[in-house]
Amino acid sequence: MFTGIIEAVGVIEKIEENGSNINFTLSCPFTHELKIDQSLAHNGCCLTVVEISGSQYVVTAINETLVKTNLGKWQVGSVVNLERCMMMNGRLDGHIVQGHVDHTGEIIGIENKDGSYFVTVQYNSEGGFVTVPQGSITVNGISLTVAQSGDFQFSVAIIPYTWEFTNMKNVKIGDKVNLEFDIVGKYIAKLINRQNDIY
Repeated sequence: MFTGIIEAVGVIEKIEENGSNINFTLSCPFTHELKIDQSLAHNGCCLTVVEISGSQYVVTAINETLVKTNLGKWQVGSVVNLERCMMMNGRLDGHIVQGHVDHTGEIIGIENKDGSYFVTVQYNSEGGFVTVPQGSITVNGISLTVAQSGDFQFSVAIIPYTWEFTNMKNVKIGDKVNLEFDIVGKYIAKLINRQNDIY
């Protein structure tokens, strides 16, 4: 379980194919605090640490993860948002994030609003996911508040700190980002769809 509050960014150091899976080697500021079998969110995607060596660690993404996320587009040198799983003895600063990416979206708008940034993301209709104004959304693992919501697109306003401290400052129009929709909203949408199917 995560909160969507990014702890640090990591850098992809090596990419190795292993059958249909990919092993990613990363470096980050807290590698020395990691342990084998630990869950760590990478751009919002929960992956398990399988190896640690000095200042670097390794995670494996299986084919299903590569298909559903933007991990397959990573290259050596890519900057990745990182968050360790939450401890149950503190404040929940973001929102409830599972680290299970629902979809990728495409960046279709980036506006500099005199220091803050207004980013618009479009996604396809598969899965029936929805957003609502002032609702929660996770973009590349970052807990954000929906500023505007439309059919299969939404916009978020990003404060300067989040822009600089995460990999959002590197995104461009056309880039794919990982999306995890609000867990409560997903359950409500599923219940409504099931009710509509009955009637």
